[in-house]
Amino acid sequence: MLRLRRMLILILATFGSLYLVLCVAVFALQRSLLYPAPKGTPPLAEGDGFSRLPLEGGLFVDLFHLPAPPGAPTVVHFHGNGEEVLTQIGLGNLMQARGLGFLTVEYPGYGASPGRPTEEGIYAVAEAALAWLRAKGVSAEQTVLSGRSLGTGVAVEMARRGHGSRVMLVSPYTSIPDIGATAFPFLPVRLLARDRYDTASKAAAVKLPVLIIHGEEDTLIPVDMGRRLGTLFPQAVVETVAGAGHNDVLEDPGKVYRHRMASFALGEP
Repeated sequence: MLRLRRMLILILATFGSLYLVLCVAVFALQRSLLYPAPKGTPPLAEGDGFSRLPLEGGLFVDLFHLPAPPGAPTVVHFHGNGEEVLTQIGLGNLMQARGLGFLTVEYPGYGASPGRPTEEGIYAVAEAALAWLRAKGVSAEQTVLSGRSLGTGVAVEMARRGHGSRVMLVSPYTSIPDIGATAFPFLPVRLLARDRYDTASKAAAVKLPVLIIHGEEDTLIPVDMGRRLGTLFPQAVVETVAGAGHNDVLEDPGKVYRHRMASFALGEP
């Protein structure tokens, strides 16, 4: 009996140690999982809409800006965690063709921009980009905040800080810990998460009109998260896309939902 007890204690201790090691590994590596920045992007030459935004400490991020016609809104778009500024050109061109301005900013450690991405660091870059836009005469009332996937958390935080007049969220999440808990239910993700992007807790403070677009077959960020956010924002419209997943919700041949975003940004029905 004593031998069996010792064996059970040894087994439990081994599993406990392995579980602790797994938790430590997740804590240490979580930012590499959350920010899988595309590699190998060469430095972007200034011109054709591209410019460089200086940051503190000698750092910088790249911008892509298409000015708005006089009096028209500018869409400020924050991309997903597996994207970069270069992949936003098509969206920008469509917005410009619809009579809107467009601005997207790189994250630290993405593209050719140095540094490492963190929640607070990305917020700081977003603030700097919006200040750059203000200096060009674009007011908060003329600014439509937009985000996709990871970028939805950035857009909501900027809206909470009073930077825009409308908000567009493509494949949004309630919070990063919520996503982690869904993917790793056996880990204490809510205790381990360093970057939280807690959109659900901020939603009630965002009184602006909000458009939520979410693929019904999204296996990365469940569509139920988008639907739940629709109940938390005071002025939200939720549009789900049948048959669409996480990465193809805006990629249909007719670009229907990209045009839907443009119409919303223009204040059209």
